[in-house]
Amino acid sequence: MWTHKAWPFSGLRAYAGWCTAVEGNTTFYATPARDTVSSWAEQTPPAFRFVMKLPRAITHESRLADPSMLTPFLDAIEPLGPRLHALWIQLPGSFTPSDTGVLARFLARVPPSYRYAVEVRHAGFFEHPRTLESALAAAGAEWIPFDTTAFYANPPTSDTERDAWTAKPRMPLRTTALTDRPIVRYLGRDSVVATVEGWQRWVETTAGWLREGRSPTVFLHTPDNVDAPALARRFHDAVRERVPELAPLPVPAPIEPPAEQPTLF
Repeated sequence: MWTHKAWPFSGLRAYAGWCTAVEGNTTFYATPARDTVSSWAEQTPPAFRFVMKLPRAITHESRLADPSMLTPFLDAIEPLGPRLHALWIQLPGSFTPSDTGVLARFLARVPPSYRYAVEVRHAGFFEHPRTLESALAAAGAEWIPFDTTAFYANPPTSDTERDAWTAKPRMPLRTTALTDRPIVRYLGRDSVVATVEGWQRWVETTAGWLREGRSPTVFLHTPDNVDAPALARRFHDAVRERVPELAPLPVPAPIEPPAEQPTLF
């Protein structure tokens, strides 16, 4: 997402002045028009990162049975060019370790010119990770952890937390990278203090990856996402304190005050 009514800015161009990567979650529900994707590219610099989720028709409905279904989607997002950082394969909780062969066959048949990153939502993969790791390694694909451990550490304290409590997966913690482009999704709390406390392990892990020469992408969420852009910048600053050579995030453009409404008299 790059728009939220509570944020002090609106639109992708403004978002790209705050953060340098975005999750393309809307593509899960529908493949965008190519002209729309072209406009996304025009609003972002070449180094901006899009991690685009594959349509649910591919991952959830056909369950990776037909790799050719990917062709129209790839054609639609082609205008992103170098901005397309990875194709995000989010699998349903019903996709179990016994389905690993299906995933391996899918990855073996998709165009190798793209980067692929897989998010699984069945706990069995975490209990015995080597089979999945081997399948991903064969295709040069990454495993995306969705860290909800801080979120589920204590009962919800707000309406948005209660809504997320029933919707978000409870996955074991995973901090292992398989490629030079690890991707992390982290869900904190509506409390900034609790969110920052919960991400400390990721600050250290991310800094370690950078020292190893990797190029990680970290996405930060909270149940209401009100503070998400500012938190993302705070996280980046914390990592940069440990890895000073990490480039700073862009300086956001000044926020224009709302225009005064004309009076009747």
